[in-house]
Amino acid sequence: MKALIFTFSILASTFAFAAETETVGVNGMVCSFCAQGITKKFQEQPEVDKVDVSLEKKFVKLTYKDGKKLSHEKISSLLKDAGYEVSFDKK
Repeated sequence: MKALIFTFSILASTFAFAAETETVGVNGMVCSFCAQGITKKFQEQPEVDKVDVSLEKKFVKLTYKDGKKLSHEKISSLLKDAGYEVSFDKK
């Protein structure tokens, strides 16, 4: 019985759902200080688990906590208030 439970727990963890992510284009980000500021701003949001910023490719990738997500309005507001333009068509 213990082997069955152990096998099931391994299978369950193997098939766990990937966290939901969203990639957002950020125009106007020109330096590492910009990237650090954006990272900090999104890390403060309770819905966000992880933030990856690409200065070179001008995007921010948000990984959300289970069942959580920021609205496009909230993302736009956070970035526009910091002086950036936003694009939601990044892949």
